[in-house]
Amino acid sequence: MSNHASLEMNTAGFILKPNDPDIGILYERIKAQFESKGIKVLLAKRSAELIDVEGIDFEQMCEDADFLVSLGGDGTLLSLVRRSHGYDKPVVGINAGNLGFLADVTIDDVEVFLEQLISKEYRIDERMMIEGYVQRKGGKKESFFAFNDVVLTRPVVSKMATIYASIDGVRFNTYRGDGLIIATPTGSTAYNLASGGPVMYPLTQALIMTPILAHSLTQRPLVVPADFTIELSSPEERIIAVIDGQDNYEMTSDDILVIMGAKRGAKLLHRKERNYFAVLRDKLSWGDAH
Repeated sequence: MSNHASLEMNTAGFILKPNDPDIGILYERIKAQFESKGIKVLLAKRSAELIDVEGIDFEQMCEDADFLVSLGGDGTLLSLVRRSHGYDKPVVGINAGNLGFLADVTIDDVEVFLEQLISKEYRIDERMMIEGYVQRKGGKKESFFAFNDVVLTRPVVSKMATIYASIDGVRFNTYRGDGLIIATPTGSTAYNLASGGPVMYPLTQALIMTPILAHSLTQRPLVVPADFTIELSSPEERIIAVIDGQDNYEMTSDDILVIMGAKRGAKLLHRKERNYFAVLRDKLSWGDAH
């Protein structure tokens, strides 16, 4: 958690969930709440076009805003965190649906959240991110950042993927199955959890390697320190690296996927009373009577 006593929170930059017919009405309502507290609201151009209002370029919004807001679900927040990573601005998610793991301010919470923001009764958590690139045969590097996970998988459902894995230049495993997930602690409750990987406290600095439907009972999830470099390749003629479930990189047998912990994490802005274990209990129904 970072010290935020000196941070100004006078201007908010918004992006909106796409393909939601009610998002415009919701945005105008929340914008009015922000402005009533003296907080200026900026809207990214792509989001503005969805609701037929004026907006500004995303990059300009990130420069001018003191903090960034996603109005939608966890997917909208994921996209905002990745796209704004270079600007080092705190990000908060206002959830337009059910309580999310990431977008944890509900519509009904906005008024209280704003009061806490003004009185500096909030928290900023720094979550680790993945920094990576695809190394092409000709020497070209295609770089990316991921907040939740990177998944290396086969493009054809009927075909098994073979993945060679090295850590810090030393080959240690060959995965055979449906693919491999490399998740951050934040992403541990996403595809990693569904594939049998461990839940990890989100402020931990580590990477989780979880095989997807491995063809060997000896293959198990592996947790490694965030400062290790993971190199993945495949003898397959075509394999796909999926970044946060949103961006795809097609790879051939000549390409190498390189993954490491990013030098700088993402700043998530939370209500002070928000408790991660309470969210786990709520989202995963832990402790419920059956």
